[in-house]
Amino acid sequence: MILNHIRDIMSRGKPVAVTLCDEKSEDCSLLYCELIQKARYGEFFIIKNQGCPVGAYVLGDTDKNPSDYYYDSGRYKDKKASEAAVSSLRKLEKRNMSISIAPYSGGDFDVLILFLTPERAMRIIQAYTYRNGNPARIKSGGIASVCSDCTVSALEGNFVISPGCKGSRKHSKYGDDEIIIGLPRDLAERIDEALGKIPETRG
Repeated sequence: MILNHIRDIMSRGKPVAVTLCDEKSEDCSLLYCELIQKARYGEFFIIKNQGCPVGAYVLGDTDKNPSDYYYDSGRYKDKKASEAAVSSLRKLEKRNMSISIAPYSGGDFDVLILFLTPERAMRIIQAYTYRNGNPARIKSGGIASVCSDCTVSALEGNFVISPGCKGSRKHSKYGDDEIIIGLPRDLAERIDEALGKIPETRG
C-alpha cells in the first residue's frame, strides 16, 4: 500500500524510509543524520556503520557512552546532567543487521522520517489523534534527534515529534523552519488514512 498523503506532505524532498535488513552493506564516513538528509533528496544507502560517535552508540555499533562528549561540548552544567541525558536516549542493543536508508517511494519500511513545517506537522498530529482523540506528546532532550528520537524510538512503535538537535541541524542542515517526525509502519498507515479524511488547514 502506497501512503500517498504522507508521501506528498513534505514541502521539500520526500519522507525517508529506514529499514533494518540483511543486505550487504558498507561502512560510511557520513553521519547518520547526513545520510537521512541525502536520502530525503533522492539518494539511497545501505550501511553497516556511519561516522557519528553518538549515532554509533544509539544505533548499536558501540558501547562507548557519549556523556563525556556532551559534557565537553558545553551542553550540560555538569557530568551528572550529561550522564542523565544520555541515559534517557533510546538505543538499539548490539546490531547485526544493515540499515537501508532511502527516499520513500511506496515500498516496505520499518520507520518513516519526515521533515515538516509546523503547519504540516500539525496535520500529521491531527491525523494521529483522529481515531481516539488522544493528544500526541513530545519527549525529547534536544540531542540525538534523528537517530534516537526519530529512528530508535519509532522502531519501538512510538509516534515521535522532535524539535531536532544541535548536531543534526549543524551537520545535515535541514531548515530552521522544520521539525522532525518519526513514524513506525503500522502507525504511518493509520495516519495516512486519516489524512485523507480530516479537513485541510484552510479548507
